[in-house]
Amino acid sequence: MALRDQIRIMVVDDMSTSRGLITQALDAFGITNVASTSDGPSALKTLEAKPVHLVISDFNMPGMDGLQLLQHLRSGAKTKGVGFILITGKADKAIIDKGKQLGMNNFLKKPFEPNDLRACIEAVVGRL
Repeated sequence: MALRDQIRIMVVDDMSTSRGLITQALDAFGITNVASTSDGPSALKTLEAKPVHLVISDFNMPGMDGLQLLQHLRSGAKTKGVGFILITGKADKAIIDKGKQLGMNNFLKKPFEPNDLRACIEAVVGRL
């Protein structure tokens, strides 16, 4: 069975358009086991109950940004090993360095092409 048939991914982004674009791209790669949510707190609640292999999160979200979400994931017993990709429109060095310190697996700068997303994911989980 191919990795794309088994992998479970959660997309976290406060903008429905961005969630839709990422979900569409994942679907085009053959990844169908995808959950999505619009904010960090609801993502944490869902992930505690049903962990995934990979979280793809926006950086700039109200209430809890992507790095705060990452920090919570890394401190949770059930979620500390989850792969994490940060998607951001402002990939400045301070954000990326902080993400790496917290255990971010990879990042992608907006706007991106589907092939960039695929390469970013494959760098974390292996060939889809």
